[in-house]
Amino acid sequence: MFGITRRRFLRDTLMGSAAIAAAPYIAKAKAPNDKLGVAVVGCRGRGGSHLSAFASDPRTVVLYIVDVDEKVGEKRCEQTAKRQGFKPKFVRDMREAFRDPAVDLVSTATPNHWHALCGIWAMQAGKHAYIEKPVCHDIAEGTALIVAAEKYKRVCQVGTQCRSSEAVRQAIQFLREGGIGEVKFARGLCYKRRPSIGPLGDYPIPPEVDFNLWSGPAPFTTPRLTRPRFHYDWHWQRLYGNGDLGNQGPHQTDIARWGLGLDRHPYSVITYGGRLGYQAERKDDNYVDAGDTANTEISIYDYGDKCIVFETRGLSVDNSADEEINRLFQSKKGNKIGVIFYGTEGYLVQRTYSHCIVYDKKFNVVKEFKGGGDHFGNFLDACQSGDPSKLNAPVREGHLSAAISHLGNISYYLGEKNKVSVEEAKRVLAGVKSLDDNLATLDRTVQHLIANGVDLKKYPLAMGPLLKFDPEREIFPDSPEATAMVTREYRDGFVCPRADKV
Repeated sequence: MFGITRRRFLRDTLMGSAAIAAAPYIAKAKAPNDKLGVAVVGCRGRGGSHLSAFASDPRTVVLYIVDVDEKVGEKRCEQTAKRQGFKPKFVRDMREAFRDPAVDLVSTATPNHWHALCGIWAMQAGKHAYIEKPVCHDIAEGTALIVAAEKYKRVCQVGTQCRSSEAVRQAIQFLREGGIGEVKFARGLCYKRRPSIGPLGDYPIPPEVDFNLWSGPAPFTTPRLTRPRFHYDWHWQRLYGNGDLGNQGPHQTDIARWGLGLDRHPYSVITYGGRLGYQAERKDDNYVDAGDTANTEISIYDYGDKCIVFETRGLSVDNSADEEINRLFQSKKGNKIGVIFYGTEGYLVQRTYSHCIVYDKKFNVVKEFKGGGDHFGNFLDACQSGDPSKLNAPVREGHLSAAISHLGNISYYLGEKNKVSVEEAKRVLAGVKSLDDNLATLDRTVQHLIANGVDLKKYPLAMGPLLKFDPEREIFPDSPEATAMVTREYRDGFVCPRADKV
């Protein structure tokens, strides 16, 4: 059991000031050498939840906080010291923390483009890894992570925490036992308001940020930004993020795949949508938003005898005309994030991370499941035992679910310039194999855009190509252009290895 049977004398491998700072903590601890040493990489936003979880668990102690933003990192060190009675060491470069043998596990909530390389470096250094969703920025990176976990015999958990939710676990069991009859189709929803991130332009990098380290595996474009806000809004720029299909989507596509029993990639994908509506909001027909991912995006995934559709809506979803969806989510107004399973005898809706509802075919509530879970605790259970089979969300599951997002985005990016009228979109979608009513979903999407002031004649939908995918080889056999997007070019010093080079 890595990090448990190996005793350390007062953690004398801690470097310099970290060892001195540790003394007050060691004096108070009952058995400090039994605690797992943690390095948290990326501590803003979601990283705060990582710090809270590991600083509060009696099995762990946070030794390092890693962030390219010195101001954010130092503040988190002070907060964590108050919580656990020991001040972690702040470093900018994760590799410094990975070299310390006192670190047993790494937890990362960096921007997406860093997820896979951070996890691989950690496991190569002998650390267990908890990686936020999506587990990878590109499909090939996910496969490399699977190989790394197996090769280095490390525990690798993905931050799709619904896998540990009691409500969702019980609902999926109910589904698998035939609770709503035969189920072959699931719809994932991310109806989540996302305002414009600001006009495309030239903006300064915050002085406290090491932009070279922040860029890491992604291109070092310039020492300037093209978006006004440095933090978080990288989600909507494809060099770093994956839009909401890759941000919120992996939670819902993971549940959809889980419920349908799909342990493989889909056989084909087609996506349509666009980055639409911000011109109407700004009352400026020439307005160009700094984001380049879709804020309206519909992806259809064919698994042969089963199907998943994922819908992303970033404009206002108040006063929605989607009657059936409104009834299933028991709300006409506000965001709707979840999964709908369509059975021969009813519906199962994952409504929140800790609440699922079962309806009969007349939309009467039949059963409800409630309750959360401890996803970080599940990760620690597996680390302590050295048994990856204890994980609720192992890296392979995370890869298959993240890949759904990447496949959808690849179709969209390849069709981004293929603008079509609503009538043309109907003709294309009428010929696409799906267990959904493609035309009804298109009509709901069009009505949503019109309600948000989008002129679809001036700003038409983009229609991506229908792409066949080889689930085993992870290539698009009929599209070299799409296959090229399974991976990306990396900078020297930040190369995420291929699976055969891990």
